[in-house]
Amino acid sequence: MSLEENKALIRRFVEEVQCQHNLAALDELFSPDFVDHSGMTDPPTLEGSRQFFSMMFAAFPDMRFVIRQQIAEGDKVLTHKTLQATQLGPFMGIPATGKAVAVDIMDIFTVAGGKITEHWTVGDMLRMMQQLGVVPGP
Repeated sequence: MSLEENKALIRRFVEEVQCQHNLAALDELFSPDFVDHSGMTDPPTLEGSRQFFSMMFAAFPDMRFVIRQQIAEGDKVLTHKTLQATQLGPFMGIPATGKAVAVDIMDIFTVAGGKITEHWTVGDMLRMMQQLGVVPGP
């Protein structure tokens, strides 16, 4: 696949799974041997990702992402995006707050054979916890 096709695959993941909450699309977009290196899924597999997104969609039913930029090189696609959501359900032991969050996230995906095979992420969780009112702001 070309670099542009790899970027389009990741944009499709963001739109269909993360914004439209279509978990069925994971099977089409991800390799069966997908590995998540983020430390946020347990197990770090496709099934772990499905469970993680189910939890996120329940906690943040209006969750959406805005892609700010993408860079592709070789089999890697880096995506800088902003999560925008309102916490209306429990999240990581935090009861629903009704508060809105806007958090920047950087993802690196590996693409092979037209499928997502690996994922790493860094997100501003401190800012998220401050916006939820769990941690005092600066």
